[in-house]
Amino acid sequence: MTFTLDSHWVWDFWLADDGDTFHMYYLHAPQSLGDQHLRHRNAVIGHATSTDLSSWTDHGVVLEPGAAGDFDGTATWTGSVVAAPDGSWRMFYTGSRFLSADSHANVETVGVAESRDLHTWTKRPGPIAVADERWYEVLGSSSWPEEAWRDPWVFPDAAGDGWHMLVTARSATGDERDRGVIGHAVSSDLESWRVRPPLTAPGAGFAHLEVPQVVEIDGSVVLLFSCDSPALAGSRAGGTGGIWAARGDSPTGPFDLAGARLIADESLYSGRVIRARDGRWVLLAFENATSDGGFSGVLSDPLPVELVDGMLALSHSEAGLA
Repeated sequence: MTFTLDSHWVWDFWLADDGDTFHMYYLHAPQSLGDQHLRHRNAVIGHATSTDLSSWTDHGVVLEPGAAGDFDGTATWTGSVVAAPDGSWRMFYTGSRFLSADSHANVETVGVAESRDLHTWTKRPGPIAVADERWYEVLGSSSWPEEAWRDPWVFPDAAGDGWHMLVTARSATGDERDRGVIGHAVSSDLESWRVRPPLTAPGAGFAHLEVPQVVEIDGSVVLLFSCDSPALAGSRAGGTGGIWAARGDSPTGPFDLAGARLIADESLYSGRVIRARDGRWVLLAFENATSDGGFSGVLSDPLPVELVDGMLALSHSEAGLA
């Protein structure tokens, strides 16, 4: 069954697996706002658990915005969770700060919270990583209405050399419409982070590459990200957006964005791939649109995926796990 809340919209989410239970952290906002576009300014992070990725138990809100003027003073947005070497868990999340109620201008930065049990989270002072104008577009350097530095995806270095953070970001150079890149930061200890140049180049046809995830399946490295139709640029402009996959040489690239393929149209968005208990890889996403063009705001059932010629694709032989 899909995950839904009676009186709230649900959209971006991320997952952690403690070995026994899957923990999902999700953005939600009240439908009483009336306009679904206002959900972004009112997002808080909820928590649900499951043993099968299909039936979920909701545990309510675990993280809320900070005080006015804080880096996360408007809303808490998308992130990821990793197990730290000291036995704790770290949630890296996006702090959003809109400059005013009547403006789309906002600054996005990365914060972190800590937990011992994946249920109770304590924020640490932040932000811990911000866009570096040497390589990345910042608010006011173009007509783009946001300083994009969001959706942190954190994972350990394959060779044991610290940690990597992939971020939805925009290049400081290139055609203004086509500046979407995968931002990069590194850390030796999960505490102090150094922002590095982007892992991809602008001009790949995406104004932004949202909710990035890198997954290794059967020896193939795949970069998963989302970009909707209005944010397609260059030769991709006018096409269909949704959830995309691109081959990678390693978890930090290079990534073949020129060969990126759409694996699900934008009726689904913010896709995440995870391995189910039976060993199969599945995709979860939020349902982005209703048949009448409205916003659905619920999460999908898990959809099996497979590698086809080294590229991630939905498996059409099965409808799901249930």
